[in-house]
Amino acid sequence: MTDTQKFFSNDGALSTVISGYQARSAQLEMASGIADAINKKQHLIAEAGTGTGKTFAYLVPAILSGKKTIISTGTKNLQDQLFNKDLPVIRKAMKTPFIAALLKGRSNYLCTYRLQNALTSTLGFSKEDAVALAKIKLWGKTTKSGDTSEMSGVTEGDPVWYHATSTLDNCLGQECPDYTDCFLVKARKQAQEADVLVVNHHLLCADWSLRDSGFGELLPNAEVVVIDEAHQLADTASNFLGVTVGAKQLNDLAQDTLMEYYKDATDIPALRTACEDMEHEIKDLRLAFGIELKRGEWQDIENNPKISGGLNAVKEQMHRLVDQLKLASVKTKALESCYKRAEEMLQKINLILDDKSGKWIRWYETHRKTFTLSLTPLDIAYEFHGFMQQHQAAWIFTSATLSIANKFNYFANNLGLNNTPSKSWGSPFDYPNQSLFYHPKGLPQPNDPNFIPMIVDFALPVLQASKGRAFFLFTSHRALNEAAELLEKKIKYPLLIQGSRPKALLLEQFKEAGNAVLLGTSSFWEGVDVRGEALSCVIIDKLPFASPGDPVLKARLEAMTQQGKNPFFEYQLPTAVIALRQGIGRLIRDVTDRGVLMICDPRLLKKSYGQLFLDSVPPMKRTRDIVDVQAFFKQENDS
Repeated sequence: MTDTQKFFSNDGALSTVISGYQARSAQLEMASGIADAINKKQHLIAEAGTGTGKTFAYLVPAILSGKKTIISTGTKNLQDQLFNKDLPVIRKAMKTPFIAALLKGRSNYLCTYRLQNALTSTLGFSKEDAVALAKIKLWGKTTKSGDTSEMSGVTEGDPVWYHATSTLDNCLGQECPDYTDCFLVKARKQAQEADVLVVNHHLLCADWSLRDSGFGELLPNAEVVVIDEAHQLADTASNFLGVTVGAKQLNDLAQDTLMEYYKDATDIPALRTACEDMEHEIKDLRLAFGIELKRGEWQDIENNPKISGGLNAVKEQMHRLVDQLKLASVKTKALESCYKRAEEMLQKINLILDDKSGKWIRWYETHRKTFTLSLTPLDIAYEFHGFMQQHQAAWIFTSATLSIANKFNYFANNLGLNNTPSKSWGSPFDYPNQSLFYHPKGLPQPNDPNFIPMIVDFALPVLQASKGRAFFLFTSHRALNEAAELLEKKIKYPLLIQGSRPKALLLEQFKEAGNAVLLGTSSFWEGVDVRGEALSCVIIDKLPFASPGDPVLKARLEAMTQQGKNPFFEYQLPTAVIALRQGIGRLIRDVTDRGVLMICDPRLLKKSYGQLFLDSVPPMKRTRDIVDVQAFFKQENDS
């Protein structure tokens, strides 16, 4: 037996720290496969069904190999769980000592210099912001890590954090007077010394795109790179390899410059005017986009003289601000930093406005008070393949959803992983006995104007049979809001609606209620783990095809058509299958879980491509009769 096999055996090291531990053959096989890939310095695509125990299956062989390992997860929450829950269990069981570190993006660490700057600023803050900054200051005196997620007194999304954290744009680096005590510098130092480093995809891609100097030296030392939740990587990478300039970035630059102006440059009044004029131009440009919140194609800008005129006015004002900052930059390091930021932003604006290469998608997005202008690469496979070649590590890609009808082509092609060995380990759950797949007869077509009221009527007897305890998942916010209005009048169970409270609080409320119905969109389709009876039913409104009106998707599909490809079968369909598999994955999370899956889209059986979705669903018993659903839940009550 290898060390990995011994570790996972019934009387192995894991059994000494997990009560009632039983070896799982799929977990052991997966761990052995990963150990083999690491030893041979090979890459591996490793799909592991829900309940396989994939986290331990990749952590154990990586640690036992003694090689420097980077683990990248899909979200910061998963990062925290891996570092604070999973690694301590392995550390307890393992005789091999190892050093682990957690590293997040710079905006997750307190910046004492910027906090002090804000507290002494003459610009002034609202009463709420002043109270929040005082709380952060108090916490800053006691924290050892400076990780903002530790701070419970000020919520994670509060805009006030901007004044107490740094960005790549406004960080002074080694010129900062607080550099020796910098929490981010300390975290990076620990990261470099660690045997196992836990990051997230955003940070990994920031390193790849070489935007974030100072992190670039971490990856070359890695001998093993594990990408967990690997199905999310291509999207994250696309965003990072692109170029984005937004109203918030520009306003932040103007605000930071004004702060430094009042401290050290009041003898250059034109600098203040340039900042204030910049803020006015940004406001005018946002108004020119209109009140509708949307993601739009670049043609909208080119065809609208008001918007294109406003954009040119911002560009001209940016030139003026750069000129004034150039004069002021000799005064202090902070003003010099503002000057460099302004120059870089102007370069980005020019890059976006002047692109004619055909390699990028140009688009914009409007938010309530701001907007963003973006360039996104059409294809990242070539770039990513090159990135992997630079770092001669064993790359392991894992997730519960990487294949479509047992084939990995879609995932592999997206990241340039052709000829990479792939293996799938099925879930240990007994789906035929633990679950039931209900697809009623007579469902309306998704384009029917009464689709939502009709599927709510189909869902009501299911919710009565399950006594609440359900996730009702939607492909759009509009559909969710329409269903919420109807359900409020029709069910007696607690109704929890995404957006009404932070996601973590909604989930807590859902678990505590024990009979709630939670309505959610994309963020509840994956990365959510509710075990036990509280979640006994998942209802999905329709097959999760991405909106064809999305400018990035539209451009990508057009480019594929021009290349002679079939964009529907090669891109839209596989993406939807992966998303559906993620949504279904919410239902059965443990060996004792039972539940009903209901999909309300008749295309499953009416369209030829529906078979691909059906082939990718776990092996559940299937029914089209509500009586079977009622019997399934009655059986639960009788047992």
